[in-house]
Amino acid sequence: MVLVALMLIGASFARIGAQTAHAALYADDRRRAMTEADMNRFAGAGVLMCYSDYGTLERAAAAWLVGSHDLVVMNAHNFVNRGLVPTHPVTNCFFRIAGSDYYFDEESLRIGASVESKGLHITDDWALARLLQPTPEAVRPQPAPDVSDIITGARLKVVMVSPAGHSNTRLPATTESCDVYRVDEPTEGHVRRVRHDCNDGYGGSGSGLFTEDGRLIAMHSASLDMNQKRPFDIETHYGSAMLFEGELAEAIRDAASRPR
Repeated sequence: MVLVALMLIGASFARIGAQTAHAALYADDRRRAMTEADMNRFAGAGVLMCYSDYGTLERAAAAWLVGSHDLVVMNAHNFVNRGLVPTHPVTNCFFRIAGSDYYFDEESLRIGASVESKGLHITDDWALARLLQPTPEAVRPQPAPDVSDIITGARLKVVMVSPAGHSNTRLPATTESCDVYRVDEPTEGHVRRVRHDCNDGYGGSGSGLFTEDGRLIAMHSASLDMNQKRPFDIETHYGSAMLFEGELAEAIRDAASRPR
C-alpha cells in the first residue's frame, strides 16, 4: 500500500538522515534560511528534540505549539512505526521553542490512528501532547487552524516552514515558496491529504504548510521516494501533508478549550 510505504520512507530521525546527501528533493530548489522575521510571522514553530537509542540528542522533527501555550502537534511516526508499535517514548523527547526547552506530560500523548486501525497512514499520522509547563505569553501559539475554505481538488500556492531543517539542507531551519498540486478526498479521520512539490527530507517531518497570507493549513508527513532528486510528478514523486481538519482539528479544539 502506497501510503504505508510513505510512512516507512518518511522516518524522521537523524540517525537515518545522516546518511543522505545535502540536496534538494526536486531539481528546483527554492529554500532559504528561516529568519527572525519568519519566526515572528509563523508563530508556534518549534523542534521536537529526542534522545536516540545511543543516548545522543537529535533534532527529530518539526513540531508546533497550537491552540494554547501547552499543546504541541507533531507526527505520530515520531513515536510509533507504521504498524503502530511504539518506537520512542515521549519522555525521551522535549519541545524546543524560542531558545527554551519544555518537557511533555507522558499521559497526555494522543495519536491520530484509531484503536481499530492496523497501520499508520498519511492522514492519521498526527500526535498531540501537553507540556508539563506552558510557554510564557511572549511565545505565541499558532491559532487553531481552519481549512474550511480549502476545496478538494484545489491547487494553491503555499509556504513550507521547516523549523527543524532536514537532512537535505545544511541550513538549520528553512522556508520555501512551493505549490500544492492537488487536495485529495478525505480518508482516515475525515482528513484530506495534499500533494505538494515542497523540498523536504529525513528530519523534515512535521513541517508546516502555510497559505501565502501566513495561515497554517497542513502538516507534512512524508515524501514518495524520499531524497530522490527528480522532477515533481503528482502520481509517482511528490510530498504528502495532511490538512488540519476532521478528527485532528477536533482534537486540537477540544484540548485547547480544556483547562489543565
